[in-house]
Amino acid sequence: MVIAIGLVRLTSEGDPGGVSLPPRFGFRSGGHTVHASRSIMLADLGQLLDSTPVSATYDDYRVAIMEENVLGKRIVSARLWTWKRLRELYGLDPRVTVFRCFREFWEVDSEGRPLLAMLCACARDPLLRMSASVILQAPFDAIVTSVDFVDAIRADAPDRFSPASLRAVAHRVCSSWRQSGHLTGTKVRRRARPIASPAATAYALLLGRLTGVRGPLLFSTFWMALLDAPREGLYDLAAQASRRGWIDFRRAGSVVDVGFSKLLTPEEQEALHESD
Repeated sequence: MVIAIGLVRLTSEGDPGGVSLPPRFGFRSGGHTVHASRSIMLADLGQLLDSTPVSATYDDYRVAIMEENVLGKRIVSARLWTWKRLRELYGLDPRVTVFRCFREFWEVDSEGRPLLAMLCACARDPLLRMSASVILQAPFDAIVTSVDFVDAIRADAPDRFSPASLRAVAHRVCSSWRQSGHLTGTKVRRRARPIASPAATAYALLLGRLTGVRGPLLFSTFWMALLDAPREGLYDLAAQASRRGWIDFRRAGSVVDVGFSKLLTPEEQEALHESD
């Protein structure tokens, strides 16, 4: 089954049709999902990033979790499990493009952090990407339950999980979308609008560019759909991000140009040009 969201046509494995998700930039495809055991773990992520500098290395994150125990896990096995899942979901390595840029935006945008985390997590968790169809097709204020995710996952991957595992995965996915702000409430969860900020907009535009999209089409990608904002609002947020020096954004009528030289290394820019 293929689900069209923005320019990205998501398959049952969370992979796009017609748009690449290049692993060289940190995207992950295939059948693996962190949601087999965890949600997006926003609280743990925030605690880890609050305890480490933006210049932290891969080893710094490992030491912070495993040796300094900044997440307060009493059992070593729990620290190891959390380290592995956070690493799989976000990268935790400045050499990984999608994580390095995410970390830079995290530092300057406290309000948009839940949405930033969801954008990064979707870049690296195929099942979470695929589950976005439930969220983006639900009317605002409509009740969304874990059963909706069960039905969606079963339809796209009927033999992937046992019934019990499927219910558990769906519950974690539902929790992740609540943490990002796309759902609100505890016992009854309703569709809501997440906080779309200039930093989250710049990051969503960057993710689109890393998948090979350019120009005005950058505002019609899966990543921009996750922002849940009207097109004119997205243009305004992009302009704000440009004024803050994060991206280069120019718009004249229907002509739209977005540049990312302030975010990407020369090597990354060269790789993009080669893929173009």
